[in-house]
Amino acid sequence: MDKMILYHGKEGFRYKTLNIYSVHHLPMKKIICLIILFFACFTIVNAQQPWSQRMAATAMKLWPDTAGRWTYEQGVVLKGIEGVWMQTGDKKYFKYIQNYMDGLIVDDGTIKGYKKDDFSLDNIMCGRSVMLLSNVTEKPKYYKAALLLRDQLKDQPRNAEGGFWHKNKYTNQMWLDGLYMAEPFYAEYAYAFHEDTDYNDIAKQFIVIEQHARDPKTGLLYHAWDQSRAEKWADPKTGLSQNIWGRADGWYAMALVDVLDKFPASNPNRAKLLAILNRLAIAIQKYQDPKTGLWYEVMDKATEIGNYPEASASCMFVYALAKGAREGYLPPSYLAIAKKGYQGILDKFITTDANGQVNLNGTVSVGGLGGKPYRDGSYKYYLSEKVVQNDPKGIGVFIQASVEIERLANLSAGNGKVVTVDSYFNDEHREDITGKIVSYHYKWDEMTNNGFSTFGHIFNNYGVKTKILYDAPTVQNLSKSNIYIIVDPDIPKENPNTKYIEEPHIKAISEWVHAGGVLVVLNNDTGNAEFKHLNNLMLKFGIQFNEDSRNHVEGNKFEQAAIYIPEGNQIFKTAKKIYIKEISTLKVSPPATSALTDKNDVIIAVAKYGKGTVFAVGDPWFYNEYTDGRKLPYDFQNFEAANDLVKWLIEQIPEK
Repeated sequence: MDKMILYHGKEGFRYKTLNIYSVHHLPMKKIICLIILFFACFTIVNAQQPWSQRMAATAMKLWPDTAGRWTYEQGVVLKGIEGVWMQTGDKKYFKYIQNYMDGLIVDDGTIKGYKKDDFSLDNIMCGRSVMLLSNVTEKPKYYKAALLLRDQLKDQPRNAEGGFWHKNKYTNQMWLDGLYMAEPFYAEYAYAFHEDTDYNDIAKQFIVIEQHARDPKTGLLYHAWDQSRAEKWADPKTGLSQNIWGRADGWYAMALVDVLDKFPASNPNRAKLLAILNRLAIAIQKYQDPKTGLWYEVMDKATEIGNYPEASASCMFVYALAKGAREGYLPPSYLAIAKKGYQGILDKFITTDANGQVNLNGTVSVGGLGGKPYRDGSYKYYLSEKVVQNDPKGIGVFIQASVEIERLANLSAGNGKVVTVDSYFNDEHREDITGKIVSYHYKWDEMTNNGFSTFGHIFNNYGVKTKILYDAPTVQNLSKSNIYIIVDPDIPKENPNTKYIEEPHIKAISEWVHAGGVLVVLNNDTGNAEFKHLNNLMLKFGIQFNEDSRNHVEGNKFEQAAIYIPEGNQIFKTAKKIYIKEISTLKVSPPATSALTDKNDVIIAVAKYGKGTVFAVGDPWFYNEYTDGRKLPYDFQNFEAANDLVKWLIEQIPEK
């Protein structure tokens, strides 16, 4: 009386036992049919997953998080897994990264397998996962490990122009590879820990190597430059290696777009980095194979004997062009180049085996210069290295490229729109791990439980730019935004310098909404929120926050804060079960209506006011603690609800 059926959830495929007639009572012919149906269903469901998730499954199988190694190859894989976590809000991806790093990082911050005295830039790459864990968890051991890596960069040998040697044993040599290995970590560290002068040094690395390694004929960069010209592979006049290796230019391109994410707009060197990227992008486009959309192992010699399209370089260029265009570092026209390249990767390099595992073929296993046996940088050398399946570098950059392509799906929905979060009425500060007093709580780049980084990532996926307003709202400064979020206005116990919503603010906000603005108000429950002044504003729209608090949770009894969304909800069209605890309920009157009612309480209200829209809920439940997936059980769908809300908010923005 039992039967096993297959179902799929975020943790993967699982079996359930149903109390019906046992399979062993069935005729053999029907059993065979059920087996065939089982594998057919497995294949269909698996094929529906995005490529980033399918390849992430391969990576997590090939390299278990319990057997970590401190190598740049695995660092590239971990960076890909991070992107999948941000796209899915699925805790298993974050746990994989954390478990992997925790097997290597000791509580005092020392790193197993890491040797500073090697002064290898390759050893810095995994520091990006250390930065992720530090930013999310704020555990001291990750900060200490990051300090250790930053200390290496302080002592890293340099050439006469200030460029980092690639390794201690590679005297005076700068390799393009090293820009990706070190500079994104360097920029992330400088951003997180307030080392603003580091940005000039970061820019210097890109500028110096481009000045010396860029080929004026092709616009591409040679693999490496030896300032001393002493190395046998180096041209005696220029110090350059002989060839333009695809993956080397790929590392350089990826490094540029990743560093620009954290590079201050106020720094004059930002314009120089953008110019370098745009020059390089022109050359990358020029050497894309017009038929396949791919790029070759030796980039500028596609027609020479033995040359071949190479997977990792192709993935890198797709990533750099797609991200560069999405972020506005490159013109939008490069999106088409990236999409063509990605389709070429899928057509030529991706296969699925009999077990449903997705594999990446066509990655050259290595490419270097010097050493023993000696690598002379000749055309023959680059073609002599083995081409392999499922190389971690290739898989890591394929996942990253896939995430970038997947982020383009809804980009046009909110392209050119701006969402601004208030940091005037909510203006809390704290001392961070460096001892500096910083603004925090509901900030876009804040990755802790209190931050809005997941929410912001979702907005960015829809093409919406995220900004923060530190000043009092006025009609003029609000006019620069399409969506304005007021979240949990301060009370004196949170901020001694509390700033209340007064009549001039009410006038400015209501006029902005009436003209077409979309106002989002995320309050809190009684005892943790300001009601009087906020309600004066909300009265304009027929909404009042009740000074109450419901959905209290004892420990990890998450079900106590469950709210089920009925079919046909106007906002939440995919999320069916959400977690909101300690909510202040709402009272509504025209023009407001309830958008979600639970147990006779209005939980969410919306109002049309002139050309604009107001959304209100009595808890700021779109922050990371309840959207990034790390805390809640899998049956809660707060991440999906955040996606639903972002899509709905964009739809409320009036057409010009």
